[in-house]
Amino acid sequence: MRTLIVGIGALGGTIAARALSAGLSVWLATRTAESAKLLRSSGLRVSGIGGAAVASEVHVAALEEYRDRFDLIVLATKAHDALEIAPFLSTLLTPGGTLLCIQNGGVSQILSDRLGSGVVLGGLSNLGATMVEPGIYEQKNAGHLLIGELAGGLSERAANVARTLSLAIETRVTANLRGAVWAKLLLNCSVTTIGAIAARTMRQYIASFAGKEVFRRTYDEALSVALANGTRPERMIVEPIPPGWQGASVPGEDHDAWIDQIVAAYGDLKPSMLQDFERRRRTEIDFINGYVAQLGRQTGVPIAMNVAVTEVVHRIEQGQVQPDPARLDDLLRAVEH
Repeated sequence: MRTLIVGIGALGGTIAARALSAGLSVWLATRTAESAKLLRSSGLRVSGIGGAAVASEVHVAALEEYRDRFDLIVLATKAHDALEIAPFLSTLLTPGGTLLCIQNGGVSQILSDRLGSGVVLGGLSNLGATMVEPGIYEQKNAGHLLIGELAGGLSERAANVARTLSLAIETRVTANLRGAVWAKLLLNCSVTTIGAIAARTMRQYIASFAGKEVFRRTYDEALSVALANGTRPERMIVEPIPPGWQGASVPGEDHDAWIDQIVAAYGDLKPSMLQDFERRRRTEIDFINGYVAQLGRQTGVPIAMNVAVTEVVHRIEQGQVQPDPARLDDLLRAVEH
């Protein structure tokens, strides 16, 4: 399967290094000719969980230079870049070719609506990886790619893509890809975004009243939107629907134990969005809490906290306020007035 990997950051670079090392027919696309030249000179190396892999010969060019056709294009850029370049990528596909989107939030659904479900295959990743420097990556966990048809069910093309990519990185197929995307989105909306706003891990912010309350409202709204849109979030590490759910979380020992499970799994991770703040990079908030807010408006589900969270993140991006635990108190005041 002739494959193009677009976006050679932490995730795309790790997949690319392992794919090339495994002998797959892989080409790489970068944002600029300069970065492509650097990777041609240095090659790719990955270490960490999964073992070391080296690719010394790399077929790489700036995306705009490509005119060839590919059976599979793996889109591993940030969400906003994915929406911008996907129409061009669709012209690089062979007849019946597949564009595999592995961004957070609603990107794969948005692109499927725009380009067609016959073009777009959805996916998500729980791979933990970092880019030490361009071309050098470290895999932090034994994660995998999860892929599937956005319309649901199993398909031969998803099986074929998984079979190919599994030679490089563990790839699984799900019949409920939308449910898996929403399971991750629920945690991104709450664990990741709230931690970034507060500049704290979940274990730290959930210890405060404001942290607990912002988490509850954000999560409950997002889950209500998912269910209103006909999606049943799929269990990943933690059951996505809180115990005793009645259209909202039910306080009590069972709910506290459920929170403890989330903290055990994710509570000590530094939020990736906080790293975006620190590096002055654009966040993916419009595809996370902003996406929930958009769908909530369309379905008539209350989404006041997700709207407020989205607005605060934009204010932090613009330098109007700084990440701080006090921002959580600001959020509670904003939705109560």
